[in-house]
Amino acid sequence: MKDNKWYAVMMIPALLFIGLLIYFPLAKGVQMAFQNYNLFNLKDIHYIGLENFKNVIKSTNINFLQVLWNTVLWVFFSLVFQFLLGFLLAMMLRKPFPGRSVYCGFVFYTWALCGFAIGLIWSWLFNGQFGVINDLLMKAGIIKSNIGWLSEPKWAMVSVVITNVWYGVPYFGIMLLAALQSVPKELYEAATIDGCGSVQQLFSVTIPYIKPTIVSTVLLRTMWIMNFPDIIYAMTQGGPVNSTNILATSMVTKVFTEYDYGQGSAIGVIIMVFLLTYSIIYLKVMKKSEDDL
Repeated sequence: MKDNKWYAVMMIPALLFIGLLIYFPLAKGVQMAFQNYNLFNLKDIHYIGLENFKNVIKSTNINFLQVLWNTVLWVFFSLVFQFLLGFLLAMMLRKPFPGRSVYCGFVFYTWALCGFAIGLIWSWLFNGQFGVINDLLMKAGIIKSNIGWLSEPKWAMVSVVITNVWYGVPYFGIMLLAALQSVPKELYEAATIDGCGSVQQLFSVTIPYIKPTIVSTVLLRTMWIMNFPDIIYAMTQGGPVNSTNILATSMVTKVFTEYDYGQGSAIGVIIMVFLLTYSIIYLKVMKKSEDDL
């Protein structure tokens, strides 16, 4: 009993730290979502019910349905290509080869960079007049004239997704490589004896064994991508014509440009509800697929 009390006392600082940095801001943000909270009028802060949510959905500046659709496109295509390329990268790095550690260092280095800085770098690469992307495509004979990657709505989302894929591939590469190295060699030897080829081993041995890692990394990465406005804000700030504006960038604009903490917090609550719903459905579907096996 004395040991248990001592453990409880030692946990108090950690719990206070977590509560102060996570749960208090979360509770405060939810509270502001139901308040008229604007930095230009701090003397008139009061509860207004669901008014902030109504204003966000009906706002002509945000165009909520378009922003919601942009968010789906941003998360889906970023996640799919990050996972596929990250898995391919992990498979390539699974077996030792000369200089592998140095190569891994260069590949995984991008994950340590600041997202906003990456957005600025790629905005220069995608520059419609003197960007490297247009120059390379023209020299390769793929295009005949410069493309306004960040100024044309039909190309802007493609540009920011490509940038986000480049940024997020190392994450899946690191996590999946660690999972692949934990697969026992005996399983592959047994599969080979049973006559399984490389493709059969991939789907019958490798993927089932590392499935817990795949489930957790996909879930976490989905949350991070949806809450990741850095690249979009650095490259397009949600433009042109709201073509790259997602929920996260709308929240940033409301808070840091319009100083409307009430509507900004309302968007944050909407994001939180979407992610919570997605997490529950995703985990239930994964659990059901495991039970069916």
